[in-house]
Amino acid sequence: MNMPDEKYSEYLESTCDQEPILLQKINRETYLKETKAHMLSGHFQGRVLSMLSKLIAPKQILEIGTFTGYATLALAEGLQAEGIIHTIDIDEELQERVQHYFEQSEQRHQICYHLGDAVDVIPTIEGQFDLVFIDADKKRNKIYYEMVIDRIPSGGLILVDNVLWKGRVLDDTPDSQTRQILELNTFLAADQRVEKLILPIRDGLFVLRKK
Repeated sequence: MNMPDEKYSEYLESTCDQEPILLQKINRETYLKETKAHMLSGHFQGRVLSMLSKLIAPKQILEIGTFTGYATLALAEGLQAEGIIHTIDIDEELQERVQHYFEQSEQRHQICYHLGDAVDVIPTIEGQFDLVFIDADKKRNKIYYEMVIDRIPSGGLILVDNVLWKGRVLDDTPDSQTRQILELNTFLAADQRVEKLILPIRDGLFVLRKK
């Protein structure tokens, strides 16, 4: 598609629902205060996450990688009335601000915010996950995937972010980090436990449905 990325993004955002006011605030403040603001899901991908969550109406969501809480709140929009989202992050410096955002949300009583290493935290959370969003340490994505795949019911979703890696997955001589992304994509594409496709939005979102 021969279209400037900025105009493309603007058009996509103009044709989907607006961000809730709180998410607009998080978006704006993240870009003002964080050096890695590009890690934020943003308007269009946030609406995609919200839509996918609403389509399956999850009882329990697991998010690996909270950052400033934008995707957490987008995913929480689809929770059942008694549902809960567990979100895990290792960055203690963001804790106070993120917790303040969560307290302003209509879903504040449905959010369980964990600080720590996801490999240690995931086994402490009981039950199955109807939806899992993996958006953390890329070199450990396969570890996270294997930790949760047997805890997903049939019809449940696993979403893995950044799988196109700014287009570097098409490089003739990929660097070591890109090779890790490629290895994960190859593994997921061959996994017969799930139906799968990559949505080429933003930095690439792998959508996997448990058979």
